[in-house]
Parts: sequence; structure tokens; C-alpha cells
Amino acid sequence: QEALRSSVSLSTMNVSSAESAINAPPIQNVMPLVSVIDDEVCVRESLELLLTAEGWRVETFASAADFMSGPRATVPCCIVLDVRLADLSGLDLQRQLVGRADSPIIFITGYADVPTTVHAMKAGALDFLTKPLQTDVLLDAVRRALERSCAALLHETEMQQLRTRYSSLTPREREVMALVVAGLLNKQVGGELGISEITVKAHRGQVMRKMKADSLPALVTMALRLGVRSAATH
Repeated sequence: QEALRSSVSLSTMNVSSAESAINAPPIQNVMPLVSVIDDEVCVRESLELLLTAEGWRVETFASAADFMSGPRATVPCCIVLDVRLADLSGLDLQRQLVGRADSPIIFITGYADVPTTVHAMKAGALDFLTKPLQTDVLLDAVRRALERSCAALLHETEMQQLRTRYSSLTPREREVMALVVAGLLNKQVGGELGISEITVKAHRGQVMRKMKADSLPALVTMALRLGVRSAATH
């Protein structure tokens, strides 16, 4: 578990370093969550014991419906999912969870076949393990899944902060920002918008302050992530 914490912390540091322009706070140290979905009680109980011993919080579910009825996790998490369930199949549940990059899926099954495995992996599963499960293989898969979840949550936190900052800009400030990050000088921005260079400088200062950008390259990085485009005519 200490190795996991170190690897997750390292992963967080690397992402934060690469996105230092965003100034997003790192994800706080929280206990990762592993959700086990299997209709065999003996499998649920054995996996709960194994994963809890590693220091992770574990929740078990006998069906896809039970899992879906609960709240969505807000901490680094992953799902250990049996392919065959009493209600929805694991693949059906995977389709319902599409887009949840913060909840990687590790499939487990006692009836592996190539088409099912390929389908699951193409749909984004992190791994596909066959029962009886090898302890070290499963634990390694869970560690990798939690690292991926941590990175996804960090990314979403940063993006939410960027969207909030951008929404605080006035329409004119957004226009100035778009032209500035497109490479136009203050005088050129003024010509595009029909305002004085002094006014452009004032708006530009407000943009830098509100976006919490300490340099033009930092502001450009933010604009790229937000998809800000310039409507400059020349």
C-alpha cells in the first residue's frame, strides 16, 4: 500500500508539474476506493479481505443494479467487475459507465473467450483477468487503475478551475484574451477591437489576474486547454 501511495503521489506530482500554469491544488490524500461487483458471495468476500488488507476501502455489490443505485465516487477509485452477472452483464454495465475515466474497470471472469476480452479492452477496460485470480496480478492491476483514476480526477479538477476562471471574464476581456494568445501585440489587439492600446493593456492585466496566469505562455496553455479561439480578421 505504501508503494501505491508513493506511485500515486509521484503521478500527481508529474501531472501538476506539467500543468504548473494551472496552479491547481494537488488531490488531497484520501483512501482509494475499490468497488467489487460479482454475484458470487465467496468471490466478493475473498476479494474484500484481500483488497482491504492492502489498505484500500472496499465496497462489494452482488449486481450491476446495486452498484448503479449508489452515489458516484469522488475519490481515486476503480471497479473490479465480473463479466457474468445476474442482471446486466459486465459488458452492459461497462457501456453504461462509458465516459467515466475516473473509474477504470478491471474485468474478472471464469469463462474467458477471445471475442469478449477484445470487446472489453476496446471499450476501455484496464485489464481482463481470469479466475482463479493471481493475487499479485490483481493487486498490480488495481494499483495501475487507481493511478489512472487519480490522474483523471486531477485533470477534471484543473479543468473545472479553468472554466470557473474563464467564466469570470467579461465579454471584452475574453475578446482580448483570444487575440493576445493568438500572438497579436497590444496595438494590433486595439486595432481589431477598435479600442486604445492603453485600454487593451488594462483588459490584458485583468485577464492575467483573473486567470491567475503569471506569464503569457501560461495564459496560452490555459487557452489551448479551454479551446479558446481568436476571431481576428488580420
